Amino acid sequence: MSRRAGRRLFWVTCLALALAGFLLSILTGPVKTTPGDLLRFIRDPGRVEAAIFIDLRLSRAVLAFLVGAALALAGAILQGYFRNPMADPFVVGVSSGASLGAVLAASLGFEAAAFGFSGPGLLAFVSGLGIVSLVYVLSLRRGGFKVETVLLTGIAAGALASALTSFFLFMRSDSYDQAVFWLLGSFQLAEWGQVASVGPWFVACLAAALWLARDMDLLALGDEAAQALGCPVSRVRKAFLAMSALLAALSVAVSGIIGFVGLVVPHWVRILIGPAHRPLFAASALAGGTFLLYCDLIARNLLAAELPIGVITAAVGAPFFLYLLHKKR
Repeated sequence: MSRRAGRRLFWVTCLALALAGFLLSILTGPVKTTPGDLLRFIRDPGRVEAAIFIDLRLSRAVLAFLVGAALALAGAILQGYFRNPMADPFVVGVSSGASLGAVLAASLGFEAAAFGFSGPGLLAFVSGLGIVSLVYVLSLRRGGFKVETVLLTGIAAGALASALTSFFLFMRSDSYDQAVFWLLGSFQLAEWGQVASVGPWFVACLAAALWLARDMDLLALGDEAAQALGCPVSRVRKAFLAMSALLAALSVAVSGIIGFVGLVVPHWVRILIGPAHRPLFAASALAGGTFLLYCDLIARNLLAAELPIGVITAAVGAPFFLYLLHKKR
């Protein structure tokens, strides 16, 4: 099969799976519903049915798709940024910083909500972006900007934030259950306000990433070669770092920590459709959203009680990633 035919098959399959996933999400829940119930609701909308199908289930499905797409796009960006397929959206400290903010909010009883974010989500968003900003500032102190410095500084800042998170959990054991459940990821509190908070930023970042995709292709040749070929390396690197940090922080703020999506999905998509970044960015977003949509379905239906979605993504993503590593050595 040619590469073009393979890409076409990939897009058709992903779109079909995404549409099927949305339909299953709308029909699945504590209240048993059938396709006939959905058709009757479409013909004659009722208030109760609207609350079930639209406010509870569709909002959750859309948010899960957006978060998966955002994490996968952030992972594809950072894998190109660091020229390393093992990079993921949390390598620059976003997850550790967001975890610190969420645990701090739970410890202080911070309940203020804004822009569709809960109290822990709001502080998680602010602290996640704060950590990345700190990493960037510290990486410039030597008078130059090096990718290796950003990576190592992110690891160190993430370790410090994780230590502070453990300290707050130890000091406020009464908030432990709430904090840990949030850290494992969940869409139980999904609502349209969160969709409205994440959606426009995701669309803007996707459009910007597609526009700058050719520059990312040039960065793969090395900064000096990219500069010689007309790529404004410094500005492009700042833009991509900002986009990936924003996408990851938004995702963590509305859903908690969800691992492996930004690592596995872009890696898998790159194998299937090739390394060119414009199709890679778009395909990673679609595949990531579809993947997390089905992970959320599994989390809701595997056991009587809903599982944290981070457990599902790790259980599915880790073996699949090991398979890819050994299959495509």
